[in-house]
Amino acid sequence: MSERLSVRKTYKLFIGGAFPRSESGRTFAVNDAKGRFVANAARASRKDVRDAVVAARKAQSGWAGRTGYNRGQILYRVAEMLEGRHGQFVEELRATGLGKTAAAEQVEAAIDRWVWYAGWADKVAQVTGSANPVSGPFFNFSTPEPTGVVGVIAPDSPLLGLVSVIAPVIVTGNTVVVVASESAPLPAITLAEVLATSDLPGGVVNLLTGHRAELAPWLASHQDVNALDLTGAPTDLATDCERAAADTLKRVHHPATDDWNTDPGTGRITAFLETKTVWHPVGI
Repeated sequence: MSERLSVRKTYKLFIGGAFPRSESGRTFAVNDAKGRFVANAARASRKDVRDAVVAARKAQSGWAGRTGYNRGQILYRVAEMLEGRHGQFVEELRATGLGKTAAAEQVEAAIDRWVWYAGWADKVAQVTGSANPVSGPFFNFSTPEPTGVVGVIAPDSPLLGLVSVIAPVIVTGNTVVVVASESAPLPAITLAEVLATSDLPGGVVNLLTGHRAELAPWLASHQDVNALDLTGAPTDLATDCERAAADTLKRVHHPATDDWNTDPGTGRITAFLETKTVWHPVGI
């Protein structure tokens, strides 16, 4: 009997809740920390960026219209699904060079972080909203609203960093297009498989693998992207993206000093919220 051949997986993009190949048909090889071939991943193109933004925009109003309690339930379900694939994530992180203990700790921290942000879903409005004192016969209320579609350049920490830039954006009703880590994309696509089998509506999270320098400028300049998170962008690329984003007046978050690795913080939640203030006459 001949020796069995391994079935090598070709990972795909995650757009609109589905797993399409790149429209360009391109792929790139993913190797482990010792240079051994692991799998092929799709290399996204400008057209894939556009498709992802369209999917995110289509899903945004419905996602924002859900109650905070319901969004929290869905994020908690994602944490449950991630817990169920604990061993797979550990092996994929070990392929990036982490030891078994360090990989397990990162997976557990990522699960805890999903739960932490899920808990904020129905509390953000209470903490960031207010009833404002006014000198007149009016009620004056300020309430938080999602910014819209957010483009994210993910950091190279392939799981904890990814969770740290996705969860705080979507918990308040935003949708997101993520350019995953270029050097370690596999945990990102495995996370996409978790999202696809949870209760998260298609299009809320869209994940692209490929070359950051190729994809990020198109995301930054897209007129239907409302905000940009440049956490994983190197300095020169971040500068180019900030310049491109300025043409469409995007909100740009470049947290060079954020310690997302140890503290999730609420700053990432409020970074992509807008404040709506409503005046209402007393007695009406």
